Amino acid sequence: MAQTSIILRVELDHEKVTFGDVAAAISKSGGDITSIDVIRPGKDSSIRDITVDVAESVESQVVEALKQHEGIKLINVSDRTFLVHLGGKVSVQPNLPIKNRDDLSRVYTPGVARVCTAIHENPKKAYSLTIKRNTVAVISDGTAVLGLGDIGPHAAAPVMEGKAMLFKQLAGVDAFPICLDTKDTEEIIRTIKAISPIFGGINLEDISSPRCFEIESRLNEELDIPVFHDDQHGTAVVVIAGLLNALKVVGKRIENVRVVVNGIGAAGVSICKMLLAAGVTKLVPVDREGAIVRGGTYEYPMWQWLANQPQVEAEPGTLKEVIRGADVFIGVSRGGLLSGQDVQTMAPDSIVFAMANPTPEIAPEEALPHVRVFATGRSDYPNQINNVLVFPGIFRGALDCRARTINEPMKLAAARAIASVVTDAELNEHYIIPSIFNEHVVKKVRHAIIEAAILTGTARRIPPDFR
Repeated sequence: MAQTSIILRVELDHEKVTFGDVAAAISKSGGDITSIDVIRPGKDSSIRDITVDVAESVESQVVEALKQHEGIKLINVSDRTFLVHLGGKVSVQPNLPIKNRDDLSRVYTPGVARVCTAIHENPKKAYSLTIKRNTVAVISDGTAVLGLGDIGPHAAAPVMEGKAMLFKQLAGVDAFPICLDTKDTEEIIRTIKAISPIFGGINLEDISSPRCFEIESRLNEELDIPVFHDDQHGTAVVVIAGLLNALKVVGKRIENVRVVVNGIGAAGVSICKMLLAAGVTKLVPVDREGAIVRGGTYEYPMWQWLANQPQVEAEPGTLKEVIRGADVFIGVSRGGLLSGQDVQTMAPDSIVFAMANPTPEIAPEEALPHVRVFATGRSDYPNQINNVLVFPGIFRGALDCRARTINEPMKLAAARAIASVVTDAELNEHYIIPSIFNEHVVKKVRHAIIEAAILTGTARRIPPDFR
């Protein structure tokens, strides 16, 4: 159940009500008081701010209970999540102060002209003389935002801002949120190309399928900086990382397991590609109409690509049919598709990654009695499969070696690096993936990305710590 935290500013008439009455009303309607601040004390009346943790579904009941209680005047209700977003979550700060005319002449006119000329004569100097070397554009058109769908560019902005915060806090990367007011594929491509000179990398986010495939593919071909659609590849990288460790727990080898992937959209396609790159030999991609089979004919190019792969099984069937005997289920689809009976038909020591948000393909309580390792995309259960583990380190490494692109060997190297953060001593059914706040994650992913970029020839610079 989704939780939130609200701040209730109330005025209490001491002749009619005590604070105990207030606390009882909040508790009875489903709230949990976590802090109390006295704003204005008084003998006859007082004003207090009461912070309450509450399920979103009963928030209105808590508010209404106070409104109806004699002696309590509800002055204001603030949602702490909304308060965090007031004025936006990121800002631009200068790296040095401008205190006098001499400072001004160096950072702006006339001194800046010399720097402009130097970059004009040698464009590579933009990496050393501008913000390009440490800046990523986080770009969305708002058509596939989290579990909310097509909510538009304005409503997508808080997500992009949040991502920019994570880039900075976890990897020291300056990221800027850009929300485009267009759904036209060609216009999106033209716009990103036009703004690319100031950025060292492009992070595409929350762009609907199948347009996201063409947008990313074209930009990778036409730009000389890395372009990374996180919904596809970030999700795939962390899934592979979790799977590598889960397979260790159950004692199975990746080349021997049968894997069912449900939901063949942006993330599902990328997961399938990485599974094949990692060594999976028995793959069953499944969408709403059933299994995508080897040798089949499909309208979507990516589905057709999968149908042409020799590792994809040829037998058709619904999800409930093809999951029988599977060693691994990976869901990036929608909630409530499977029951405990369905996962019970899987092979012994099965692995289930049910990552639909906010409701997984199968509830943990239903799955856990029948599976060995269970993971979701949620933070309130063990083994959260979260792409926040991926993009900060990937871009930190790509920027530091000035990679032209982020290729498949780099992504697989990132997955193995994330998996390696969990030591053999720590590894168990409930801990297959490290916390996003583990300080070793970004360092290991960065190192793996730089090493793979050098080995595959996409790095244009070898950082000093690699020489």
